[in-house]
Amino acid sequence: MLQSRWPSPLLIAVFLFFLRSALASEYDHKYADDEKVVLWVNKVGPYYNPQETYNYFSLPFCSPSNEIPAHKWGGLGEVLEGNELIDSQIDIKFKKDVQRSTICKLNLDESKVQEFKDAIENTYWFEFFMDDLPLWGFVGEFHPGKKEDDSVHLLYAHKGLHIKYNNNQIIQVNLTQDNPQRLVPGKSVDLTYSVSWSETDIPFARRFDAYLDYPFFEHQIHWFSIFNSFMMVIFLTGLVSMILMRTLRNDYAKYAREEDDLETLERDVSEESGWKLVHGDVFRSPRSLVLLSALVGTGAQLAALILVVILLAIVGMLYVGRGAIVTAFIICYAFTSFIAGYVSGGLYSRNDGKYWIKSMLLTASLFPFLCFSIGFALNIIAIFYRSLAAIPFGTMVVVFVIWAFISFPLALLGTVIGRNWSGAPDNPCRVKTIPRPIPEKKWYLTPSIISLMGGLLPFGSIFIEMYFVFTSFWNYKVYYVYGFMLLVFVILLIVTICVTIVGTYFLLNAENYHWQWTSFFSAASTAAYVYLYSIYYYYMKTKMSGFFQMSFYFGYTLMFCLGLGILCGAVGYLGSSMFVRRIYRNIKCD
Repeated sequence: MLQSRWPSPLLIAVFLFFLRSALASEYDHKYADDEKVVLWVNKVGPYYNPQETYNYFSLPFCSPSNEIPAHKWGGLGEVLEGNELIDSQIDIKFKKDVQRSTICKLNLDESKVQEFKDAIENTYWFEFFMDDLPLWGFVGEFHPGKKEDDSVHLLYAHKGLHIKYNNNQIIQVNLTQDNPQRLVPGKSVDLTYSVSWSETDIPFARRFDAYLDYPFFEHQIHWFSIFNSFMMVIFLTGLVSMILMRTLRNDYAKYAREEDDLETLERDVSEESGWKLVHGDVFRSPRSLVLLSALVGTGAQLAALILVVILLAIVGMLYVGRGAIVTAFIICYAFTSFIAGYVSGGLYSRNDGKYWIKSMLLTASLFPFLCFSIGFALNIIAIFYRSLAAIPFGTMVVVFVIWAFISFPLALLGTVIGRNWSGAPDNPCRVKTIPRPIPEKKWYLTPSIISLMGGLLPFGSIFIEMYFVFTSFWNYKVYYVYGFMLLVFVILLIVTICVTIVGTYFLLNAENYHWQWTSFFSAASTAAYVYLYSIYYYYMKTKMSGFFQMSFYFGYTLMFCLGLGILCGAVGYLGSSMFVRRIYRNIKCD
């Protein structure tokens, strides 16, 4: 079953098809009167477990004929999302009504009855597609009794299709089900369908609006969350500007004084402490420079990637196409690898790194390896369950080829250019030979506490948006408010930079010059709070159950949080780096 879904081995053709499917959808479907319209069956699975999906014919539904049905192959994202479209072979003609007609006769035996009963008890739903418009329905209904033998399982035997068209294009498709039949071994059930057509004046470009939940996503709470986050940005930027800059200006004034009376000079000497005393160590190369360079470069790439994908989603309405968001993400990730190499190479070279090839290899493979490791474990689980969520080997090969022939070379090119263009050391202060000892400070000025507290405000700025994103991904809602997401993403970047700068200033005032990793972890801790929220969301906001769904939920969430942590950590480090260079530029270094 899995091998039948392997993509074509012709890389160029496949890549062009993937790119086309990511940036455009089939907007020009036009039909002549009585032209065949295909109803594609896709998948079936427990309604409350979105990732636990199986081939539609894994349940013992009968086919209209004994011929091997045609398959519809989509883009890379469609395969990764676990779609497998199969021709239902139901006779449907454009604008031609069909009265109740038989699809096939289903002969029930003990095994088929048990399979249907298990599916109905677990609230199985199915997904169809017609002209790229999705349709959903439940397999049947369950009426529990006081005893197990008194329970009633009913299979929906009739499907009614109500199709609206505008001129020669399909606009809406609605599915209704009736004629529930009790499941009895030895009984024959006629599976039937009917088709009715009606005209509408809804334009083709607006046909997907019926799937968008405007009251949910454009609720006052959503608007209020944006306003609240925006006020947080104003507060934090004002705090950084008013308090920190005033403090630094006073520090500059005291530090630059050359003539003073003896009493004042002695007082200043006794008070001479804080960030100024560590100027000879603050630009010392951080520990694990290779790893830090790779993380910062990858984070900068992910920030650019998210921005590009959001803009593409706003302009191109990628939510309309099956798997278009996933395809766009993979393709854009490959092409933004240049940014990762450039940032990583420049950072590594500015800190006198000697093993730039090692840094480049880690930068190019760090995030893909993390995602592959998680995906590989989830894939083993999906294969064991025979689920459509299992990624075919051919698809893995295509993803690897995209990484090997696009992402990796661009990362190499970016590293070389970054080393040559931005790799010259430009520290305002010379690094002393002997490291300065770090004095003991109060517990709240330790790097671990600063790192732990640094993610609270950034998480607070995206908390409400996380609810909408999680709900859309795990509860069958189409996320379309990418304008909101763009605003929240910009707010997240600003809040992260401001909070990390404050934390870095407190750390330097505590005469601790290990600010590089502290600034990274301070911003990256936002992802830890998101993961904790995901645990709450799983147990309090969903009805998911079973090892399969739990594995995919927490596996995908871990993948998302790793990317978010690397992104925020890189932004926090880069913001702190600019801040540190700025404040030490105006003091007298030995």
